[in-house]
Amino acid sequence: MKNDGLLGSWRFLLSRRWVLFFLAVILIGYATWWLGEWQFGRLEDRKDRNAIVRANETKDPAPVEEVLAPDQPVDAGEEWRVVTATGTYDADDTVIVRYRTDENGVPGVDAVVPLVTADGTALLVDRGWYGTDDPGTSGADVPGPPEGEVTVTGWVRADGTGSSTQVTDQSTRAISSVAIGEALDREVYGGFVDLRSEDPEPAEPLTRAELPELDEGPHFFYGLQWWFFGVLAAVGFGYLAWDERRHGRRGERRPVRGSGPFGRGRASAQSERVIPPSTGSATPERNDAAGESRNAAARPNSSGSP
Repeated sequence: MKNDGLLGSWRFLLSRRWVLFFLAVILIGYATWWLGEWQFGRLEDRKDRNAIVRANETKDPAPVEEVLAPDQPVDAGEEWRVVTATGTYDADDTVIVRYRTDENGVPGVDAVVPLVTADGTALLVDRGWYGTDDPGTSGADVPGPPEGEVTVTGWVRADGTGSSTQVTDQSTRAISSVAIGEALDREVYGGFVDLRSEDPEPAEPLTRAELPELDEGPHFFYGLQWWFFGVLAAVGFGYLAWDERRHGRRGERRPVRGSGPFGRGRASAQSERVIPPSTGSATPERNDAAGESRNAAARPNSSGSP
C-alpha cells in the first residue's frame, strides 16, 4: 500500500503535458550531445591540421612537380608544404576572388594568377590580398605580377568545394583548380599555392598570406558548453517534477499565508492585532483645575442669566 501511494504521487508524469515535456528534454539532450560531439570532432580536425602544418613547414621547399600533378587533388598530408616553381605569369588570365577581408575586417579581393611553367602546365598562384570595396574590381585594377621569368615559393593549398567555386567573368568566391582550369581553358596543377615569395619582386606587392594559427581554438570549451546545456535540461526536468509532486501543479496551488518574503512576520502581526469593541461615542473627561469640571454647572454672570 505504501508503494502504491508512492507510485500514485508520481502518476501525473503520465499526463500528456509531462510526456511531451519529457520528449522535448530527450530531444534537447540528443541535440546538445550531437553538437558537443561535433565540436570535439572539429577539435580533432584542428589538431590533425596543426600536426600537418608543423611537419611540412620544417621541410625544405620541393619542386612543384614532386608534390602536385595536373588534374589531381592535393593529398591531405601535403597541404601547407612549401613548393617552388619557375615560369611566366599570364596576367591577362588573372582571376579575382571576391569577399575577402583582412584581419581588421577591411574588405578586399585576392588575385589568383596562372604561372605557366616550361612544359605549359600552369600553377595557380594566389598572389595575395588587395584592399578595395569596389564590387566591379577586375584583374586590371589589381597591382600586377613581375614580368618575364619568375621563381615563386608558396604553401600548397587544397581546392575549395561547392557552388562558391564557380567562375564567372574571371571572378569567383573560392579557389578551385578544376573550375578555374575549365574557365581559362588551361591545363593546371591540382590545388593552388599561397604565395610566400617571388623573384624578382613586383613593383607593388600584395598583402601575402601567412601560416594559420596553430592553437586549438575554442572547440573544447564549446563542446563542454553544449553538454552542460543537456545536463541542465535533465536536471531542470527532475526539479520541476519534484516540485509538482510536492506542491501540486503551478497555477492551481492555494496561496500559503505568510509564505512570501516578510509574509510570515506580517501575517503574525495582523493576526495578533486586537480591534477594540465599538462603544458608541465616548467623551473623555478633562479637568481644568482641581475640583473643577467642564461638565459642572456654569456660574451665573453679573446679569443673572446662566
